[in-house]
Amino acid sequence: MKLLPTVLSYLSFIIIIAIPPAVLPYIGYAGWITPKFWLLFFFLSGLTFLTVVSILMVGKIKQDMYAQAFLAATTVKLLACMFFALIFLLKNSVNRYVFVADFFYIYFLNMGFEIYGLLRNLRNQKIR
Repeated sequence: MKLLPTVLSYLSFIIIIAIPPAVLPYIGYAGWITPKFWLLFFFLSGLTFLTVVSILMVGKIKQDMYAQAFLAATTVKLLACMFFALIFLLKNSVNRYVFVADFFYIYFLNMGFEIYGLLRNLRNQKIR
């Protein structure tokens, strides 16, 4: 899989998932957004972007290491997200239910894109 189409599809995906949190304060649901939500959003999105790009680069260099790179990058991403959430909660006083909902909204959608995009890459290699 080429890197540029994946990057462009990821950027369009990020714009699409950023629309609901951006609109919520304007329609009267500002309480559903954690303070400093955009810090959380850009950290998780940037981490997912780095994960996807690094896995694709490893796949281009050495295809035998693709699955190992996927597992390693996903593990590092999960640990980084957990440490970020811990530090975020220690530094900021937030409603924990709203934080959990916001965190999982961003995390699971990014993970879904990561899995879909990278598995699509594996599927294309099997056809060739």
